[in-house]
Amino acid sequence: MTAIEVQSLTKRYGRFPALNNLTFSLGQGQVVGLMGENGCGKTTLLKVLAGVMLQYDGEVSILGHRPGPESKALVSFLPDQSFLADGDRIRRCADMYADFFGDFNREKFDDLLKFFRLEPAMKLSQLSKGMREKAQIALAMSRDARVFLLDEPISGVDPAARDVILRAVVRHLEPDSLVLISTHLISDVEPILDRVLMMRYGQVLLEGGVDDLREQHGKSMDQLFREVYRWSEN
Repeated sequence: MTAIEVQSLTKRYGRFPALNNLTFSLGQGQVVGLMGENGCGKTTLLKVLAGVMLQYDGEVSILGHRPGPESKALVSFLPDQSFLADGDRIRRCADMYADFFGDFNREKFDDLLKFFRLEPAMKLSQLSKGMREKAQIALAMSRDARVFLLDEPISGVDPAARDVILRAVVRHLEPDSLVLISTHLISDVEPILDRVLMMRYGQVLLEGGVDDLREQHGKSMDQLFREVYRWSEN
């Protein structure tokens, strides 16, 4: 089944098109890298898919639903900015998630906390950036959602923390789940990807399965991404 269907999606900020007639579809059961430089439209796209940005042109479908209350019940969205209050403890954040999301899975959450070596009593204001990112990943990935939208989940953390976070992302995935990870750190994310969607100027430059693209071009996704970007400048 198609998890995400986007047709002629356009979103403008004034005269600037953050998304420019964007069209693509993604099936279930895969981890997809949404790749592109800062400002290419990745965050705007994820906000539309998450149902937090409702003013746009074009058609968008999430598991058969237009972005809104029905789709939000199926989607777990991790924004690129911290969404947790500094004064809260991890335990309190989990309680709020459980109250707000009926599909929040405590067993998954407890396992991810142990995986990250975090304690429920830890206060967010006392966490490093990497530890805080791990706490947010634990919350987002502990929902029994069908679609996970992660906006730059490893940006600004050290390479060791990136590896741990990415292993956590795929730790409890169901076979029919879709994970869409926005990133410009392509070499770090590539080992867990099934498919890539490369963007620039609000449009798709290249899309395809990772194994197929490696075989076709004889390059890593990071090398291919740099090459595709050079093509787009000519």
